Amino acid sequence: MFGLGKLLYVIILTINGIAVLSEDRFLNRIGWGSTTAAANANGNLQNQFNQFNTGLESSEGSIKTKLINLISAVRTLMRIPLIGVNIGMILYELILG
Repeated sequence: MFGLGKLLYVIILTINGIAVLSEDRFLNRIGWGSTTAAANANGNLQNQFNQFNTGLESSEGSIKTKLINLISAVRTLMRIPLIGVNIGMILYELILG
């Protein structure tokens, strides 16, 4: 049966997977590195400026840029808290298993 405990495991394992992605070995090769996000942001600023001049509505950025920023934020902010969460999850499984 699928319950809240399984959902919590899926969320933690997904965040773990995002946190351990290597920018040098994986993300840059597929074009999802932080340097790609910076280049896309500069291009988006130019596009927004052009759209402002023509009177069109500007977008907040592409989905790819948002995902790159999300991956970067998870890798930066969640690395230390995940250590504690993983230790707690391991102890829970060992004791109550």
